[in-house]
Amino acid sequence: MINNIAFLTSDVSRLLRKRFDVVSRRFGVTGPQWRMLAILRRTPGINQGALAQWLEVEAITAGRMIDRLEKAELVERRADPNDRRAWRLFLTDAANPLLDELFGCATEVFDEALQGFSEAEHAQLLALLERARANLLDEAPPEKAPFEKALAHG
Repeated sequence: MINNIAFLTSDVSRLLRKRFDVVSRRFGVTGPQWRMLAILRRTPGINQGALAQWLEVEAITAGRMIDRLEKAELVERRADPNDRRAWRLFLTDAANPLLDELFGCATEVFDEALQGFSEAEHAQLLALLERARANLLDEAPPEKAPFEKALAHG
């Protein structure tokens, strides 16, 4: 089936990122930079390696993004008190109003994506996606369903 969960979630994610990219450019940042700023707001003091993992990019790519955001005075590097070779990343005061505006735009994008959904449907969608994510976060793969076992043996 072409419309399976992997294709649909990937497509919805791609379309949301595309919309966020369009919106963010009005504010002088790219979609990936917006995501980086949002992560820094959620986890102040994160290091470059962990940030790169969150963004699913190489550390050097994250470093270049950090350089640009630091030059724009939206991010600052502070020495890590436990590792003199490492830096901790923090938002500057200038980043917070920008992020507030970007998050307002994100709300509009989400409202557009969920147009026609009732509150109950929206809540159900979130609950189902949370459950799917929790299932995939489990270390051990789930036991095969009985019909899969039957197919494997016959």
